[in-house]
Amino acid sequence: MTQQLPQVPPAEAAEPVLTEVRNFRDVGGLPTTDGRAVRPGRLFRSGHLAHATEDDAAFLASLGLHTVFDFRNESDRKVEGADVDLPGVRNVNIPLNDPADGKEFWKLVRDGEIAQLREVLGDGKAAARMSDSYRKMVIERTVEHSRILHSMAEESVPALMHCAAGKDRAGLAVAITLLAVGVEREAIEADYVKSNAPHRRYKVRRSSTSPDAMSPEVMELLSPLFDARVEYLRAAFEAIEATWGSVDAYLAKGLKLAPETRERLREQLLTEA
Repeated sequence: MTQQLPQVPPAEAAEPVLTEVRNFRDVGGLPTTDGRAVRPGRLFRSGHLAHATEDDAAFLASLGLHTVFDFRNESDRKVEGADVDLPGVRNVNIPLNDPADGKEFWKLVRDGEIAQLREVLGDGKAAARMSDSYRKMVIERTVEHSRILHSMAEESVPALMHCAAGKDRAGLAVAITLLAVGVEREAIEADYVKSNAPHRRYKVRRSSTSPDAMSPEVMELLSPLFDARVEYLRAAFEAIEATWGSVDAYLAKGLKLAPETRERLREQLLTEA
């Protein structure tokens, strides 16, 4: 049976175009199951801020951010650099994967020849790897996700969450945050797949000098790694159900969120009831 994709809302008219910060957006306006919505200007998401231009940084500084959550690991930060300094904004680094995770795999993505890529990524292997990584992040990173949500309930809003591309680690952290405050599942998925817009996508970099290093076939083999496919996010949701039985049990038992903490989180992020 063909899997139905979420309806993607039209791009916001006032959405800023940042020169060297990919995948930036405000998640304000997403509806909750109790008739409220995420307040604009409270939760933002993006790719890394390491290459932000002066104008990009000035815009980010104008948002009134309290905290930038950086989910990159040490290896990412060595490659891309530290985030641009935003005066008065707290930067919190919470790696959501380890530097050694997939090190050889991502070296292959950058350097591998087409025959190697076919063997490792072809026949659905790349997409299966991505779905599995989302399941692992949900199950194995409960301490980190708990820390993020507790921090936001107390003091860290307005907040910006990012990783490298702003798609996977940040995408899942944003999705979990939205689940915690009761945003409709369809709206969470619709926001997630907006990372596929051409101006938001992470730039694929290959160091291979082979004539077919960036050929259409190579790009097709790599595309599952750089896409925001709803099946990946749904794999995470399925892992929550399979491991804890429900979203509420995951939040309470997995992330140790007390009812009063979830209520404070709603107060921080949502419009009035």
